[in-house]
Amino acid sequence: MQRFKGKFALVTGGTSGMGLATARQFITEGGKAIVTGRSTESVTEAARELGPEASAVVSDAGSMRDLLALRNRVEAFTGRLDLVFVNAGFARFSPLATAGEEHFDELFDTLVKGSFFTVQQVLPLMGAGSAVVFNTSVVTEMGIENLSVYSAAKAAVQSLVKTFAAELTAKGIRVNAVSPGYIRTNAFRNAGLSLDEIEGTVEHITPAIPVKRFGDAEEIAQAVLFLASPEASYVHGAELKVDAGYSIIRS
Repeated sequence: MQRFKGKFALVTGGTSGMGLATARQFITEGGKAIVTGRSTESVTEAARELGPEASAVVSDAGSMRDLLALRNRVEAFTGRLDLVFVNAGFARFSPLATAGEEHFDELFDTLVKGSFFTVQQVLPLMGAGSAVVFNTSVVTEMGIENLSVYSAAKAAVQSLVKTFAAELTAKGIRVNAVSPGYIRTNAFRNAGLSLDEIEGTVEHITPAIPVKRFGDAEEIAQAVLFLASPEASYVHGAELKVDAGYSIIRS
């Protein structure tokens, strides 16, 4: 399919995992993508992998300076955006008793402030028929030990889906979210878990997932691109769970 021929996408946090998979599939379906990442090394590798239909820029969603410069960085590649996948972020674990201000600010700056100002800054490049897709998480559906700050930040992003949808309806811009469950990415490693801790976590979680496996990043990409496509023209202000039923089915 060439659903996105002649279309342009911005994917924040697009140098690995779900973001990279989404950019790759968007390009496969005829589009061009701009991806952001926090390091020169990751951005260089993503640009190499995605090829000539992509542009990769260093931009930290937790940095207000980078957020305010994002529109100019995008305009160096394109004057319009048809999809903005607000995906940049990471998880950090911390017990309530020991979580400090740095931990709190790091997550809220990237996940909440970053999400808000990403859309605000590139909004002038979006027109009727374009789409914003946020990356929320099924952590908002349950209480998970040691994830209070991350879960609260994702709940704030979940709220932005509704309020942005209300405000952007008149502009013809659809706003939705994809809510991933447990997906095979480098998220656990980025959260600071050791290899032994990651293996133990995966072994503990997998039996509770109805289909008994973690999802693939490509499965999230397909959901994001559905929400961005004409097939979802009547989907607005929604959150699409892609978690194999983990948040609602108990086996």
